[in-house]
Amino acid sequence: MLLPVFGLAWALGFELLPRIRNWRDLVFYRPARTVRYQHIDKLSADDAVDWALIENHWPDIMRVVLSIRAGRISSAALLRRLGNQSRRNRIYRAFRELGRAVRTIVLLRYLSEPELREGITAITNRVEAFHGFARWLMFGGGVLGDNDPDHHEKIVKFNELLANCAIYSTTLDLTQAANALAAEGWHIDPDDLATISPYITTAIRRFGDWVLNLAPPEAAPATRLDLTPKTLFPQSLSRRNMRSR
Repeated sequence: MLLPVFGLAWALGFELLPRIRNWRDLVFYRPARTVRYQHIDKLSADDAVDWALIENHWPDIMRVVLSIRAGRISSAALLRRLGNQSRRNRIYRAFRELGRAVRTIVLLRYLSEPELREGITAITNRVEAFHGFARWLMFGGGVLGDNDPDHHEKIVKFNELLANCAIYSTTLDLTQAANALAAEGWHIDPDDLATISPYITTAIRRFGDWVLNLAPPEAAPATRLDLTPKTLFPQSLSRRNMRSR
């Protein structure tokens, strides 16, 4: 994930904690080039965070944050601009240095706190499972066919609404089945119930019910078209055909 994203998330007031798969390939930045550590010094690169650059462009960072909160600029548009790794872009450089400090702290916490790793993995798996289920329900195709942002938002919201309705219906069915087993005297273990997922696709017919009826019709179908003369072809066209013959 890009470094400016961590800086922007921190400036907006929330903590970005993504699931980090290949953290060994990421760089730990030092607070200063002269700082050395006893046990984790090999994890850190020689590069250090440029605190002076962050301090000089701090008003620009706050200006961007206030613009996002006021709705004058969207976070998606800003991230596209921050994705341009240009040395002349001062906003990019400022958020990059801020992101270096924030991501280094996140990496250190990720390595030293097992509870944090377990929580991030559990929540990420839950979100990915929901998105996969919602993507399966979007049977018309996962690619949006136009460039209208309002239409995109409507499709995403309706797709999530459909996914939540299907999950709710499946949960009711699972609850009813569990209650029926309990009424018959079976012991229901809560740990077993925790392993059941509501993202079940086998019982959902996305295209409805198709009934094939092979019985002959009760009455013979009408196969003759009783049309008035010159209905299909105009009179001028009929005369032209007669002349060509």
